[in-house]
Amino acid sequence: MGFLIGSSIPSISISKVDLSPHHGHVEGMSSMLSTYFPLNSQNASLFTSGTANSLPASERNRTKICITKNPRGAELLAPGIVVSESDLELRRLYGDPSEDIVKSKYLLVLTVGMRQMDIVNDIVSKFSENFSVLMFHYDGTASEWDQFEWSQRAIHVSGRKQAKWWYAKRFLHPDIVAPFEYIFIWDEDLGVENFNAEEYLKLVRKHNLEISQPGLAENDALTWFMTRRRVDVEVHMETEERPGWCHDRHLPPCAGFVEIMAPVFSRRSWRCVWHMIQNDLIHGWGLDLALQKCVELQPAHEKIGVVDAQWIVHKVLPSLGDQGDAKDGRQPWEGVRARCNDEWAEFRIRMDKAEKEYFNKSV
Repeated sequence: MGFLIGSSIPSISISKVDLSPHHGHVEGMSSMLSTYFPLNSQNASLFTSGTANSLPASERNRTKICITKNPRGAELLAPGIVVSESDLELRRLYGDPSEDIVKSKYLLVLTVGMRQMDIVNDIVSKFSENFSVLMFHYDGTASEWDQFEWSQRAIHVSGRKQAKWWYAKRFLHPDIVAPFEYIFIWDEDLGVENFNAEEYLKLVRKHNLEISQPGLAENDALTWFMTRRRVDVEVHMETEERPGWCHDRHLPPCAGFVEIMAPVFSRRSWRCVWHMIQNDLIHGWGLDLALQKCVELQPAHEKIGVVDAQWIVHKVLPSLGDQGDAKDGRQPWEGVRARCNDEWAEFRIRMDKAEKEYFNKSV
């Protein structure tokens, strides 16, 4: 439209129209438009109907792009302009973008409510400035956390009464978190007195772990022997479970297994795990028993382990479970737990079905 006005009324120049206080902005826009679309006879045809037909054959071919190797949806763009990945770095609203300081190498993700604010503060204190912090707020609060200095640098996402894996599926797409070497996706009720994130990652690298978790101090909340901390090793990758629990000592829950409470994923393993998370199974129960499927270099049990030298305590405090609704005489947490069990069963059914369909087609 700007070109048509300029061509029909030559005496009017957009750059000379004073729209104070935005006069400078209009001048800048005019300058940029003239850079993109110089007003000459060749480019003028780009603003008329039947553009492609009005150009010579050689020019028509040059205006069409179709790169099938581009990411889905970007086939019509020149490859050099396609940016298929992003990040979670907070950037300035001013200055040269190339001079923005990007320093985070790792990501800490916490699903939190205000009742555990002090515990969460303790957790974050164990993570250095090499970490970006992403907070998922299941109780709908966010600004209340700004009493902590680190919270003002964190990213906050609020969605009432949602579980950790609901958030993860929607906000941790592999192309968004691709810059991070390791991703910690933790619950909020963890004691970290004997934990240091940087020292933890040194051990992860030393033992070539793709998926890991800190050892759990033994208490009444301990469910799996595999995640129980050992005092005689830095890392362990196998365990002895209760009789009948393991059909193969190299498969979950005796090996190739960590819990969904405090997992740590490499960039490569997370790309697979994210795709395995089911959109409607928001509690993630059953994922832990399938994580070994996402280790590319087999045997998987050599790439999944528990870091004993850096350990945590599961405090088992009321949190998301109390966000359920009391119904049919049940306490709020009972309804949440029932859905967790139902989701576990459904996930197992879906995985079995998918693998059977695949292998039957491969025969």
